[in-house]
Amino acid sequence: MATRTFPECWGHRGASASLPENTLASFEAAIKDGAEGIETDIHISKDSVLIMFHDANLKRTTDAEGLINEKNWYGVDGMQHVRTLKEPHQSIPTFVDTLNLLMKKDNQHMKLNIDCKVNNDPDRLFLTMHDCLTTFPNWETALAPRLILGLWHPCFIEPALKHVPYLRRAHIGRSPFTAREFFWSHVDAFSLEFGALCSFEGQRFMAQCNAANKKVLVWTVNKEEEMMEAIRWNVHAILTDTTWVLLALRAKLQVDYNHASQLSRSFLWTTWRYYTAVQLPLWRHERASLEALRGPFMRIPPLPLAVTTL
Repeated sequence: MATRTFPECWGHRGASASLPENTLASFEAAIKDGAEGIETDIHISKDSVLIMFHDANLKRTTDAEGLINEKNWYGVDGMQHVRTLKEPHQSIPTFVDTLNLLMKKDNQHMKLNIDCKVNNDPDRLFLTMHDCLTTFPNWETALAPRLILGLWHPCFIEPALKHVPYLRRAHIGRSPFTAREFFWSHVDAFSLEFGALCSFEGQRFMAQCNAANKKVLVWTVNKEEEMMEAIRWNVHAILTDTTWVLLALRAKLQVDYNHASQLSRSFLWTTWRYYTAVQLPLWRHERASLEALRGPFMRIPPLPLAVTTL
C-alpha cells in the first residue's frame, strides 16, 4: 500500500506557542519537533542589520520600544541588547544567526519562509539579504534553494527579481482576488489565511492553483480540526504555532487515516468569519492598509519565474 503524503509542517515564527516568537529557541524547538520548515519575519535596522521580528515596533514582545527602522542594532542602546518579555527571555536573532542555524549539519533539510514586512524599503532589504547570503560557503546550492520570500505588496516583486532572483517567491495575504490579479504571474506559491481559504472564493482559488501547479500554503492553523481540514485540501504546507500538534496528527493519520480523520467539520458552517460575505471587508481592509504603507497596487508585467517548485 502506498504511503500517504501530508502537508509539510512549518513553524509559524518557530514553535511560538511554547517559546518566544521569532527567536532561535523557538526555531530550534520547531526543528526538534520535526517540522520541515520555519516561517519568520524580517526587518532591516537603521544600521542595515537584518533581524527576524514581526512587528515594526519592538514594544509588543520585548523590553524595549521604538521603530526598528529608526534604531541601530549595534551600540550601547542597540537592539542587540533587547530581550523578549516572554520567558525564557531571548535575544532577537539576526538573519545571519538564522542562516547559521539552517547551515548546521542536522538542519540542512529545513526550509525558511521569510515574511518581508512592507515597512521596509524593498531594494535595501533584498540587497542586504543578498550580501548576507553570499558570505556563506556553497550558498547557491546549500542555502538559497531552501529560502522562500513572502511578499505582501506587488512593489516588492521587481526588487526581489533584481537583487535575489535565485530565491523563490510566494505571495502572502488574505484575498484570493489580490493574489490572482497582482501576483499570479510572479510567484509559484500562495500563502493565504485559513479563514480566507474556507470561503467559496478561497476554495475556487485553490482549485485554480492546483490546475496551474501552484503551491498553496495556509496560516495560521492551531486547532486539530482545522489542521485536518487543511490536510483534506492537500495544501503544500501548514503554518502553525503548535508544531507538535500538527506532527502528532500526521503520525496518527499515517497509522489509521480513516479513524484519525474523523474530526468535526461543523466549524466551517458555525464560524461566521469563514463566510465570503464576512471575508470580503477583511480583504478590502488588508489592501487599504498595505497601500497606505507602500502606495497603490500596480500590475507588474509578467516576468519569468526563477524556479517552479517548492
